Amino acid sequence: MRYAFVGLGHRAQLYVDALLGDWRDAGTVVALCDTNRTRMDYYAERIGHPVPCFAPAEFGEVLELADAVVVATADAAHARYVCAALDAGRDVIVEKPLTVDAESCAAIAEAARRSTGRLIVTFNYRYSPRNSAVRRLLMDGAVGEVTSVHFEWTLDTIHGADYFRRWHRDRAGSGGLLVHKSTHHFDLVNWWLGAAPQTVFAQTSLRFYGSANARARGLADRPGRGQGAAGLGSDPFILDISADPRLKRLYLDAEHEDGYIRDQDVFGDGVTIDDNMAVLVRYDSGALLTYSLNAHAPFEGYRVAFNGTAGRLELEVVERAWTPPYAAIDPSAASKEHAAGAWERLTLRPHWEKPREVPVGQGAGGHGGGDRLLLDDVFRGPADDPLARQAGYRDGIRSVLTGVAANLSAASGTPVHLTDTGTRLA
Repeated sequence: MRYAFVGLGHRAQLYVDALLGDWRDAGTVVALCDTNRTRMDYYAERIGHPVPCFAPAEFGEVLELADAVVVATADAAHARYVCAALDAGRDVIVEKPLTVDAESCAAIAEAARRSTGRLIVTFNYRYSPRNSAVRRLLMDGAVGEVTSVHFEWTLDTIHGADYFRRWHRDRAGSGGLLVHKSTHHFDLVNWWLGAAPQTVFAQTSLRFYGSANARARGLADRPGRGQGAAGLGSDPFILDISADPRLKRLYLDAEHEDGYIRDQDVFGDGVTIDDNMAVLVRYDSGALLTYSLNAHAPFEGYRVAFNGTAGRLELEVVERAWTPPYAAIDPSAASKEHAAGAWERLTLRPHWEKPREVPVGQGAGGHGGGDRLLLDDVFRGPADDPLARQAGYRDGIRSVLTGVAANLSAASGTPVHLTDTGTRLA
Protein backbone atom coordinates (compact mmCIF):
# COMPACT_ATOMS: atom_id res chain seq x y z
CA MET A 1 0.00 0.00 0.00
CA ARG A 2 1.11 3.54 -0.77
CA TYR A 3 0.34 5.87 2.16
CA ALA A 4 0.07 9.64 2.07
CA PHE A 5 0.02 11.78 5.22
CA VAL A 6 -1.88 15.03 5.62
CA GLY A 7 -1.14 16.88 8.86
CA LEU A 8 2.43 16.42 10.08
CA GLY A 9 2.26 17.38 13.74
CA HIS A 10 3.41 15.09 16.55
CA ARG A 11 0.43 12.70 16.20
CA ALA A 12 1.49 11.60 12.72
CA GLN A 13 4.71 10.13 14.10
CA LEU A 14 2.97 7.03 15.51
CA TYR A 15 1.95 5.98 12.00
CA VAL A 16 5.06 7.13 10.16
CA ASP A 17 7.31 5.27 12.59
CA ALA A 18 5.14 2.16 12.28
CA LEU A 19 5.65 2.10 8.51
CA LEU A 20 9.37 2.61 9.03
CA GLY A 21 9.55 -0.13 11.64
CA ASP A 22 7.56 -3.24 12.49
CA TRP A 23 4.90 -2.55 9.83
CA ARG A 24 7.26 -1.69 6.99
CA ASP A 25 6.00 -4.74 5.09
CA ALA A 26 2.50 -3.20 5.01
CA GLY A 27 3.35 -0.18 2.87
CA THR A 28 5.46 2.88 2.19
CA VAL A 29 5.09 6.62 2.68
CA VAL A 30 4.75 8.22 -0.76
CA ALA A 31 3.59 11.79 -0.03
CA LEU A 32 3.41 14.41 2.72
CA CYS A 33 0.94 17.30 2.88
CA ASP A 34 0.91 20.13 5.40
CA THR A 35 0.62 23.90 5.69
CA ASN A 36 4.19 24.01 7.01
CA ARG A 37 7.25 22.92 5.02
CA THR A 38 9.50 22.78 8.10
CA ARG A 39 7.34 20.05 9.63
CA MET A 40 7.27 18.11 6.37
CA ASP A 41 11.06 18.37 6.18
CA TYR A 42 11.31 16.89 9.69
CA TYR A 43 9.34 13.83 8.62
CA ALA A 44 11.09 13.52 5.27
CA GLU A 45 14.38 13.44 7.17
CA ARG A 46 12.96 10.82 9.53
CA ILE A 47 11.83 8.68 6.60
CA GLY A 48 15.37 8.81 5.24
CA HIS A 49 14.73 9.23 1.53
CA PRO A 50 13.10 11.91 -0.65
CA VAL A 51 9.33 12.09 -0.30
CA PRO A 52 7.19 14.51 -2.37
CA CYS A 53 5.81 17.34 -0.22
CA PHE A 54 2.61 19.23 -1.02
CA ALA A 55 0.63 22.22 0.19
CA PRO A 56 -3.07 21.71 1.03
CA ALA A 57 -4.12 23.25 -2.30
CA GLU A 58 -2.25 20.40 -4.00
CA PHE A 59 -4.13 17.61 -2.24
CA GLY A 60 -5.46 16.33 -5.57
CA GLU A 61 -1.89 15.53 -6.59
CA VAL A 62 -1.38 13.73 -3.28
CA LEU A 63 -4.36 11.47 -4.02
CA GLU A 64 -2.92 10.52 -7.40
CA LEU A 65 0.12 9.02 -5.66
CA ALA A 66 -1.60 7.17 -2.81
CA ASP A 67 -3.77 4.14 -2.12
CA ALA A 68 -4.57 5.37 1.40
CA VAL A 69 -4.42 8.65 3.31
CA VAL A 70 -3.64 9.15 7.01
CA VAL A 71 -5.40 12.31 8.22
CA ALA A 72 -3.84 13.90 11.33
CA THR A 73 -4.56 17.61 10.83
CA ALA A 74 -6.26 19.92 13.30
CA ASP A 75 -9.74 18.52 13.93
CA ALA A 76 -11.76 21.13 12.03
CA ALA A 77 -9.87 20.29 8.81
CA HIS A 78 -10.52 16.54 8.94
CA ALA A 79 -13.73 16.54 6.94
CA ARG A 80 -12.21 18.30 3.94
CA TYR A 81 -9.50 15.69 3.46
CA VAL A 82 -11.60 12.69 4.50
CA CYS A 83 -14.34 13.50 1.98
CA ALA A 84 -11.89 14.25 -0.84
CA ALA A 85 -10.00 11.01 -0.25
CA LEU A 86 -13.17 8.92 -0.05
CA ASP A 87 -14.51 10.54 -3.22
CA ALA A 88 -11.28 9.49 -4.95
CA GLY A 89 -11.84 5.90 -3.79
CA ARG A 90 -8.93 5.95 -1.37
CA ASP A 91 -8.81 4.29 2.03
CA VAL A 92 -8.74 6.76 4.93
CA ILE A 93 -7.21 6.41 8.39
CA VAL A 94 -8.29 9.40 10.47
CA GLU A 95 -7.29 10.45 13.95
CA LYS A 96 -10.08 10.96 16.44
CA PRO A 97 -12.26 12.93 16.52
CA LEU A 98 -13.61 12.18 13.06
CA THR A 99 -14.68 15.83 12.79
CA VAL A 100 -16.10 18.62 14.98
CA ASP A 101 -19.70 19.41 13.98
CA ALA A 102 -22.95 17.92 12.72
CA GLU A 103 -22.65 19.39 9.23
CA SER A 104 -19.32 17.73 8.52
CA CYS A 105 -20.56 14.48 10.08
CA ALA A 106 -23.33 14.44 7.48
CA ALA A 107 -20.85 15.20 4.67
CA ILE A 108 -18.52 12.38 5.76
CA ALA A 109 -21.41 9.92 6.07
CA GLU A 110 -22.53 10.68 2.52
CA ALA A 111 -18.97 10.41 1.16
CA ALA A 112 -18.45 7.08 2.98
CA ARG A 113 -21.70 5.62 1.62
CA ARG A 114 -20.80 6.38 -1.99
CA SER A 115 -17.08 5.53 -1.76
CA THR A 116 -15.26 2.31 -2.63
CA GLY A 117 -12.63 3.19 -0.02
CA ARG A 118 -12.81 2.22 3.64
CA LEU A 119 -12.64 4.65 6.57
CA ILE A 120 -11.02 3.79 9.90
CA VAL A 121 -11.19 6.05 12.96
CA THR A 122 -8.23 5.33 15.23
CA PHE A 123 -9.83 4.85 18.65
CA ASN A 124 -6.76 3.42 20.36
CA TYR A 125 -8.48 3.17 23.75
CA ARG A 126 -10.57 0.27 22.45
CA TYR A 127 -7.38 -1.76 22.11
CA SER A 128 -6.06 -1.12 25.61
CA PRO A 129 -6.14 -4.52 27.35
CA ARG A 130 -8.14 -3.24 30.32
CA ASN A 131 -10.83 -1.71 28.10
CA SER A 132 -10.96 -4.83 25.94
CA ALA A 133 -11.41 -6.89 29.12
CA VAL A 134 -14.43 -4.76 30.06
CA ARG A 135 -15.97 -5.29 26.62
CA ARG A 136 -15.45 -9.05 26.89
CA LEU A 137 -17.05 -9.27 30.35
CA LEU A 138 -20.07 -7.21 29.31
CA MET A 139 -20.52 -9.26 26.13
CA ASP A 140 -20.41 -12.43 28.26
CA GLY A 141 -23.21 -11.08 30.47
CA ALA A 142 -21.09 -10.78 33.61
CA VAL A 143 -23.42 -8.11 35.05
CA GLY A 144 -26.53 -9.01 33.07
CA GLU A 145 -28.21 -6.18 31.20
CA VAL A 146 -26.44 -2.87 31.84
CA THR A 147 -28.85 -0.32 33.29
CA SER A 148 -26.47 2.58 34.01
CA VAL A 149 -22.85 3.68 33.68
CA HIS A 150 -20.87 6.16 35.75
CA PHE A 151 -17.71 7.43 34.03
CA GLU A 152 -15.26 9.94 35.51
CA TRP A 153 -12.15 11.05 33.60
CA THR A 154 -9.46 13.30 35.08
CA LEU A 155 -6.76 15.07 33.09
CA ASP A 156 -3.88 16.32 35.20
CA THR A 157 -2.11 19.67 35.16
CA ILE A 158 0.40 18.31 32.64
CA HIS A 159 -1.83 16.65 30.05
CA GLY A 160 -4.96 18.69 30.75
CA ALA A 161 -3.11 21.97 30.73
CA ASP A 162 -1.61 21.21 27.33
CA TYR A 163 -4.99 21.53 25.62
CA PHE A 164 -5.07 25.14 26.78
CA ARG A 165 -1.66 25.92 25.21
CA ARG A 166 -2.33 24.53 21.76
CA TRP A 167 -4.82 25.16 18.96
CA HIS A 168 -7.32 23.04 20.95
CA ARG A 169 -7.98 26.07 23.20
CA ASP A 170 -10.09 27.54 20.37
CA ARG A 171 -13.48 25.81 20.23
CA ALA A 172 -13.82 26.56 16.51
CA GLY A 173 -10.84 24.35 15.72
CA SER A 174 -11.37 21.51 18.19
CA GLY A 175 -15.04 21.49 19.18
CA GLY A 176 -13.88 21.82 22.79
CA LEU A 177 -12.81 18.92 24.98
CA LEU A 178 -16.28 17.32 24.80
CA VAL A 179 -15.52 16.68 21.13
CA HIS A 180 -11.74 16.47 20.93
CA LYS A 181 -11.05 14.43 24.09
CA SER A 182 -14.38 13.00 25.18
CA THR A 183 -14.96 11.43 21.77
CA HIS A 184 -12.60 8.69 23.06
CA HIS A 185 -14.75 8.17 26.12
CA PHE A 186 -18.14 8.36 24.42
CA ASP A 187 -16.91 5.86 21.85
CA LEU A 188 -15.82 3.51 24.61
CA VAL A 189 -19.29 3.58 26.18
CA ASN A 190 -21.01 3.12 22.81
CA TRP A 191 -18.72 0.15 22.08
CA TRP A 192 -18.87 -1.35 25.57
CA LEU A 193 -22.68 -1.26 25.54
CA GLY A 194 -23.17 -2.04 21.86
CA ALA A 195 -25.69 0.79 21.93
CA ALA A 196 -26.32 4.17 20.31
CA PRO A 197 -26.78 7.46 22.21
CA GLN A 198 -30.20 9.04 21.86
CA THR A 199 -30.57 12.00 24.22
CA VAL A 200 -27.92 14.23 25.83
CA PHE A 201 -28.04 16.87 28.57
CA ALA A 202 -24.94 18.71 29.78
CA GLN A 203 -23.54 21.52 31.88
CA THR A 204 -20.03 22.91 31.36
CA SER A 205 -17.81 25.69 32.68
CA LEU A 206 -14.35 27.23 32.46
CA ARG A 207 -13.22 27.50 36.09
CA PHE A 208 -9.45 27.06 36.18
CA TYR A 209 -7.70 28.08 32.94
CA GLY A 210 -8.03 31.30 30.95
CA SER A 211 -7.30 34.92 31.75
CA ALA A 212 -10.47 35.66 33.76
CA ASN A 213 -9.78 32.82 36.20
CA ALA A 214 -6.14 33.85 36.46
CA ARG A 215 -7.10 37.42 37.39
CA ALA A 216 -9.63 36.17 39.94
CA ARG A 217 -6.89 34.16 41.66
CA GLY A 218 -4.40 37.01 41.52
CA LEU A 219 -2.23 35.54 38.75
CA ALA A 220 -1.45 38.83 37.06
CA ASP A 221 1.19 39.74 34.48
CA ARG A 222 1.33 36.32 32.85
CA PRO A 223 3.66 35.80 29.86
CA GLY A 224 2.03 35.35 26.46
CA ARG A 225 4.07 32.20 25.84
CA GLY A 226 6.76 30.01 27.36
CA GLN A 227 9.81 30.93 25.27
CA GLY A 228 11.53 33.93 26.78
CA ALA A 229 9.26 33.98 29.82
CA ALA A 230 10.76 35.00 33.15
CA GLY A 231 9.22 31.97 34.84
CA LEU A 232 10.55 29.42 32.35
CA GLY A 233 12.04 26.54 34.30
CA SER A 234 10.26 27.36 37.57
CA ASP A 235 6.55 27.87 36.72
CA PRO A 236 5.01 24.38 36.18
CA PHE A 237 2.44 25.83 33.76
CA ILE A 238 5.04 27.26 31.40
CA LEU A 239 6.11 24.72 28.80
CA ASP A 240 9.77 24.73 27.79
CA ILE A 241 9.27 23.73 24.18
CA SER A 242 12.97 24.03 23.39
CA ALA A 243 13.82 21.31 25.93
CA ASP A 244 12.25 18.60 23.78
CA PRO A 245 14.16 18.16 20.49
CA ARG A 246 11.10 16.83 18.65
CA LEU A 247 8.80 19.65 19.76
CA LYS A 248 11.49 22.15 18.92
CA ARG A 249 11.84 20.80 15.38
CA LEU A 250 8.11 20.47 14.74
CA TYR A 251 6.93 23.74 16.24
CA LEU A 252 9.51 26.20 17.54
CA ASP A 253 11.64 25.96 14.41
CA ALA A 254 8.51 26.08 12.23
CA GLU A 255 6.89 29.21 13.68
CA HIS A 256 8.30 31.51 11.02
CA GLU A 257 6.15 29.83 8.37
CA ASP A 258 2.66 29.96 9.85
CA GLY A 259 2.93 31.81 13.18
CA TYR A 260 1.55 28.89 15.18
CA ILE A 261 2.62 29.19 18.83
CA ARG A 262 2.72 25.79 20.55
CA ASP A 263 3.48 27.05 24.08
CA GLN A 264 0.80 29.69 24.73
CA ASP A 265 0.02 30.60 28.32
CA VAL A 266 -2.80 28.47 29.73
CA PHE A 267 -3.94 31.51 31.74
CA GLY A 268 -3.93 33.88 28.79
CA ASP A 269 -6.61 35.33 26.53
CA GLY A 270 -8.17 33.33 23.73
CA VAL A 271 -9.33 30.26 25.68
CA THR A 272 -12.86 29.46 24.48
CA ILE A 273 -13.17 25.85 25.68
CA ASP A 274 -14.30 24.49 29.06
CA ASP A 275 -12.30 22.66 31.71
CA ASN A 276 -15.16 21.15 33.78
CA MET A 277 -17.92 19.15 32.09
CA ALA A 278 -20.84 17.02 33.26
CA VAL A 279 -22.99 15.01 30.82
CA LEU A 280 -26.06 12.76 31.01
CA VAL A 281 -26.81 10.39 28.11
CA ARG A 282 -29.69 7.98 27.43
CA TYR A 283 -29.00 5.08 25.03
CA ASP A 284 -31.32 3.16 22.73
CA SER A 285 -30.78 0.15 25.00
CA GLY A 286 -32.33 2.06 27.90
CA ALA A 287 -28.98 2.45 29.70
CA LEU A 288 -28.09 5.78 31.29
CA LEU A 289 -24.63 7.39 31.42
CA THR A 290 -23.37 9.96 33.90
CA TYR A 291 -20.04 11.35 32.69
CA SER A 292 -17.64 13.97 33.96
CA LEU A 293 -14.37 15.39 32.67
CA ASN A 294 -11.99 17.58 34.66
CA ALA A 295 -8.88 19.08 33.01
CA HIS A 296 -6.95 20.37 36.05
CA ALA A 297 -6.72 17.37 38.37
CA PRO A 298 -3.64 16.43 40.42
CA PHE A 299 -3.61 12.92 38.87
CA GLU A 300 -4.37 11.39 35.48
CA GLY A 301 -6.81 8.50 35.16
CA TYR A 302 -10.40 7.34 35.08
CA ARG A 303 -13.05 5.39 36.92
CA VAL A 304 -15.98 3.67 35.24
CA ALA A 305 -18.70 1.54 36.80
CA PHE A 306 -21.42 -0.51 35.09
CA ASN A 307 -24.57 -1.32 37.04
CA GLY A 308 -26.48 -4.30 35.68
CA THR A 309 -29.32 -6.67 36.44
CA ALA A 310 -26.80 -9.28 37.68
CA GLY A 311 -24.24 -7.10 39.45
CA ARG A 312 -21.67 -4.36 38.97
CA LEU A 313 -18.34 -4.03 37.13
CA GLU A 314 -15.77 -1.39 38.17
CA LEU A 315 -12.61 -0.28 36.40
CA GLU A 316 -10.20 2.10 38.16
CA VAL A 317 -7.13 3.38 36.32
CA VAL A 318 -4.39 5.74 37.49
CA GLU A 319 -2.13 6.55 34.55
CA ARG A 320 -0.08 9.06 36.52
CA ALA A 321 -0.55 9.40 40.31
CA TRP A 322 1.25 12.73 40.42
CA THR A 323 3.84 14.67 38.51
CA PRO A 324 6.72 16.87 39.62
CA PRO A 325 6.40 20.53 38.62
CA TYR A 326 9.44 20.41 36.33
CA ALA A 327 8.01 17.67 34.09
CA ALA A 328 6.08 19.87 31.65
CA ILE A 329 7.84 18.63 28.51
CA ASP A 330 5.67 17.10 25.78
CA PRO A 331 2.87 16.39 28.26
CA SER A 332 0.56 14.99 25.59
CA ALA A 333 2.95 12.20 24.57
CA ALA A 334 1.16 8.87 24.62
CA SER A 335 4.14 7.13 26.21
CA LYS A 336 3.74 9.26 29.35
CA GLU A 337 7.45 9.42 30.15
CA HIS A 338 6.69 11.06 33.48
CA ALA A 339 4.22 8.41 34.68
CA ALA A 340 4.48 7.87 38.43
CA GLY A 341 2.54 5.46 40.61
CA ALA A 342 0.43 4.06 37.76
CA TRP A 343 -1.96 1.21 38.58
CA GLU A 344 -5.24 -0.33 37.48
CA ARG A 345 -7.92 -2.56 39.00
CA LEU A 346 -10.88 -4.33 37.39
CA THR A 347 -13.43 -5.62 39.91
CA LEU A 348 -16.49 -7.75 39.26
CA ARG A 349 -19.22 -7.61 41.92
CA PRO A 350 -21.92 -10.18 41.10
CA HIS A 351 -25.15 -10.23 43.08
CA TRP A 352 -25.00 -12.62 46.06
CA GLU A 353 -21.27 -13.29 45.66
CA LYS A 354 -18.02 -11.91 47.00
CA PRO A 355 -16.37 -9.36 44.69
CA ARG A 356 -13.39 -10.60 42.73
CA GLU A 357 -10.57 -8.86 40.95
CA VAL A 358 -10.26 -9.70 37.26
CA PRO A 359 -6.67 -9.94 35.96
CA VAL A 360 -5.81 -7.72 33.00
CA GLY A 361 -2.92 -8.60 30.72
CA GLN A 362 -0.32 -6.11 29.56
CA GLY A 363 1.44 -5.79 26.24
CA ALA A 364 4.47 -3.88 25.04
CA GLY A 365 4.12 -0.33 23.79
CA GLY A 366 1.80 2.59 24.43
CA HIS A 367 -1.58 2.21 26.16
CA GLY A 368 -0.56 -1.11 27.72
CA GLY A 369 0.08 -2.64 24.31
CA GLY A 370 -3.07 -1.22 22.75
CA ASP A 371 -1.19 0.89 20.21
CA ARG A 372 0.43 -2.17 18.65
CA LEU A 373 -2.94 -3.89 18.29
CA LEU A 374 -4.38 -0.76 16.72
CA LEU A 375 -1.52 -0.52 14.23
CA ASP A 376 -2.01 -4.16 13.28
CA ASP A 377 -5.67 -3.43 12.56
CA VAL A 378 -4.86 -0.30 10.58
CA PHE A 379 -2.07 -1.67 8.43
CA ARG A 380 -2.82 -5.40 8.24
CA GLY A 381 -6.58 -5.63 8.77
CA PRO A 382 -8.65 -6.67 11.79
CA ALA A 383 -8.80 -10.39 10.95
CA ASP A 384 -11.44 -12.17 13.08
CA ASP A 385 -11.88 -9.91 16.11
CA PRO A 386 -14.78 -11.00 18.36
CA LEU A 387 -14.53 -7.66 20.17
CA ALA A 388 -15.03 -5.67 16.93
CA ARG A 389 -12.44 -3.09 17.92
CA GLN A 390 -11.86 -1.51 14.52
CA ALA A 391 -14.02 1.63 14.29
CA GLY A 392 -15.70 2.90 11.14
CA TYR A 393 -17.36 6.16 10.20
CA ARG A 394 -20.62 5.40 12.04
CA ASP A 395 -18.67 4.91 15.28
CA GLY A 396 -16.80 8.16 14.67
CA ILE A 397 -20.02 10.06 13.99
CA ARG A 398 -21.81 8.74 17.07
CA SER A 399 -18.98 9.76 19.38
CA VAL A 400 -18.61 13.21 17.81
CA LEU A 401 -22.33 13.91 17.87
CA THR A 402 -22.51 13.05 21.57
CA GLY A 403 -19.97 15.80 22.23
CA VAL A 404 -21.65 18.19 19.79
CA ALA A 405 -25.00 17.55 21.47
CA ALA A 406 -23.46 18.11 24.91
CA ASN A 407 -22.04 21.47 23.81
CA LEU A 408 -25.40 22.44 22.34
CA SER A 409 -27.23 21.37 25.50
CA ALA A 410 -24.85 23.32 27.73
CA ALA A 411 -25.40 26.43 25.63
CA SER A 412 -29.19 26.07 25.36
CA GLY A 413 -29.98 24.62 28.77
CA THR A 414 -32.16 21.92 27.22
CA PRO A 415 -31.71 18.23 26.32
CA VAL A 416 -30.63 17.43 22.76
CA HIS A 417 -31.70 14.45 20.67
CA LEU A 418 -29.31 12.71 18.30
CA THR A 419 -30.25 11.68 14.78
CA ASP A 420 -28.24 9.49 12.40
CA THR A 421 -25.95 12.36 11.35
CA GLY A 422 -27.07 15.37 13.36
CA THR A 423 -28.73 16.78 16.46
CA ARG A 424 -31.93 18.60 17.35
CA LEU A 425 -33.13 20.36 20.44
CA ALA A 426 -35.64 18.49 22.55
